[in-house]
Amino acid sequence: MTVETTRKHIAQTKELIDDLKAVCANYGLGNDGNEFKIITQIFLYKYLNDKFTYELKKVKPEIFKNEDWVEALKALPEDEYKKLEFQIESDIAFLKPEHFIPYLFNRQDQPDFAKRLDETLLDIAATNNDLFAVNTPDGVKIRLFEPITEYVSSKRDAFAKALINKLVNDINFEDVMTEGFDFFSTIFEYLIKDYNNDAGGKYAEYYTPHAVSKIMAAILVPEPVENVTIFDPSAGSGTLLMTLAHAIGANKCTVYSQDISQKSSNLLRLNLVLNNLVHSIQNVIQGNTMTTPYHRNKTFNYIVSNPPFKLDFSDDIDELNKKVNQERFFVGIPNVPKKEKNKMSIYSLFLQHIMHSLDKNNGKAAIVVPTGFITAQSGIDKRIREQMIMRNMLAGVVSMPSNIFATTGTNVSIVFLDTQNDGNVVLIDASNLGRTVKELKNQKTVLDLQEEEQIINTFINKKSLDDFSVVVSYDEIKAKNYSLSAGQYFEIKIEHSDITEEEFVLKMGDLSMGIDSLFKESEELERAIQNNLKLIRYEG
Repeated sequence: MTVETTRKHIAQTKELIDDLKAVCANYGLGNDGNEFKIITQIFLYKYLNDKFTYELKKVKPEIFKNEDWVEALKALPEDEYKKLEFQIESDIAFLKPEHFIPYLFNRQDQPDFAKRLDETLLDIAATNNDLFAVNTPDGVKIRLFEPITEYVSSKRDAFAKALINKLVNDINFEDVMTEGFDFFSTIFEYLIKDYNNDAGGKYAEYYTPHAVSKIMAAILVPEPVENVTIFDPSAGSGTLLMTLAHAIGANKCTVYSQDISQKSSNLLRLNLVLNNLVHSIQNVIQGNTMTTPYHRNKTFNYIVSNPPFKLDFSDDIDELNKKVNQERFFVGIPNVPKKEKNKMSIYSLFLQHIMHSLDKNNGKAAIVVPTGFITAQSGIDKRIREQMIMRNMLAGVVSMPSNIFATTGTNVSIVFLDTQNDGNVVLIDASNLGRTVKELKNQKTVLDLQEEEQIINTFINKKSLDDFSVVVSYDEIKAKNYSLSAGQYFEIKIEHSDITEEEFVLKMGDLSMGIDSLFKESEELERAIQNNLKLIRYEG
């Protein structure tokens, strides 16, 4: 597919998303808390329709010779239609004829159309529950769809018609099924851009910047791998997982995740569908990773995470301090501040959880942390760094430019772990890279492609570059009180030039004259001050 065609598809898909948002705005749902549920679900409904049709054309092309192919499909004997379940790819949502968009479109003037649309979504969800449901630690299954027209207070039928009419316009996702990760990651970012926030400050950011996720994935997977597991304990919408899965290959890895937010778990499910990772939806868990870790007894080959940094989890202290968690939180639980409990360092719990969850023989991880973590001289942060060294798993740290995340002023670093590390640790100071751009009301630092590659290649090849990177041993880190700041290991360079004895004497003479002059100025200034003090006393 040509670049021009791809751009056309991206533009058409974005236009569809904008049109759906306009429909919501016209019915009083613009910026409403439920708008994202409608937009993401109706978008997914459209995608699943076109995906099924795309696969159906491979196994039953004769159906589409009919002008009304949906009715031709509906006319198939029941047993023949059921055979399609075994003929079509197993990770496709299986649809009945009455589930298709053209079927609804042709019946939009019938009474209770809103009810018909909602029931269609619910039936698709029920039919495909085993494959598409998100799980919770207590066994509850969160279905693929829920009723969407009940979010409008009036004119529900008209609202349902407006949505369906937008779905039959120019874009057909059948045309983009062969597009790869770059296409769908662009569309996903655009789809959720207005919902990439979290009013309660309760969860990880929904969308990690592309540069950060790319650097993490590229360093973790420098060579091809197969049949591996990847995990994110604070998955958000799954940006890190999708980038890592793309680097490995969707058919070569199985995704596992957990996140406390139902909203982010639904977004992650959508991301998995778009990126051909439907087989991993059963491993998506909506729940609190710290108190109820669903994947507690499993270890993983790759872990990526951008966990929340600060959060009030004082209500969970008793649960976290239970004996069952002592091995997982091996250096302890952060103290509860007497004031501002919301500043509890929850990222330190995620770090310990990740270290505990890594495969001992073949485990790698990349975790976004506040840069203060890498230099703290006492407390739980330092104890975690000591354990990273003692367990021979610290592989390196990349300190990122400030404002790499537009939504936080906190400077961040990426900590890399490897249970098979060779003892050499790469420390990179990338804080001076990037250019500043404005994103909404915030300033954001953006890395260009060359800078991203510089970080990746320097780390993978373990290069030492002046004022940028250094390769050190575990013993050297211990000698520096376990500091992981690259700058503390850079050589201090003193510039010098060769001069003759005669030039040296001349320079020293000039310096001596300069010093004498400064002393004289100082004496004159002191006399002036004393005279002024005498004058003040006399006048007083």
